[in-house]
Amino acid sequence: MSTERKAEVVRNTAETQIRVALNLDGTGAAKFVTGIGFFDHMLDQIARHGLIDLDIDCKGDLHIDGHHTVEDVGITFGQAMAKAVGDKKGLRRYGHAYVPLDEALSRVVIDFSGRPGLHMRVNFKSGMIGQLDTQLVYEFFQGFSNHAGVTLHIDNLHGENAHHQCETIFKAFARALRMALEIDPRASGVIPSTKGSL
Repeated sequence: MSTERKAEVVRNTAETQIRVALNLDGTGAAKFVTGIGFFDHMLDQIARHGLIDLDIDCKGDLHIDGHHTVEDVGITFGQAMAKAVGDKKGLRRYGHAYVPLDEALSRVVIDFSGRPGLHMRVNFKSGMIGQLDTQLVYEFFQGFSNHAGVTLHIDNLHGENAHHQCETIFKAFARALRMALEIDPRASGVIPSTKGSL
């Protein structure tokens, strides 16, 4: 496994132009330009609580709506994650976290299995949080899961305020990522699967 777990991916379509750079062994340094303020705030949770250096620049067709921007950032982030993780030798592989924020509580469980899958149970109490359509949270995680090759379970267990619900989801995702991405000193150089590959 390379000693540096870094990646940069550029993805350009007729709808979005995106660059994602990340360092899985960072300090949480973050820079975001997506044009959707609350989405930037959520991406910042991933960087800070996941201790991932994350730089995302997206120019999307926001004159239509935020769908392509949010979904395509998820896709590109997933591609960069897969590239940075590499062959997954020594990876803990599994991660989980519960995160509260006032009345809200969310649980996220992740497996760097190589098999994309998203199970998400969230009943948002509002359709919009700032300029972010809450339906797009699913699209972000679907894009990430598909392109990072992870199985992802997201459950909002309690919550009456949509901002709190969303923030606990992203913070729990970050903490689960941090756990799963850690290198296990007891399994150095070993792929964490009985199959011998992930």
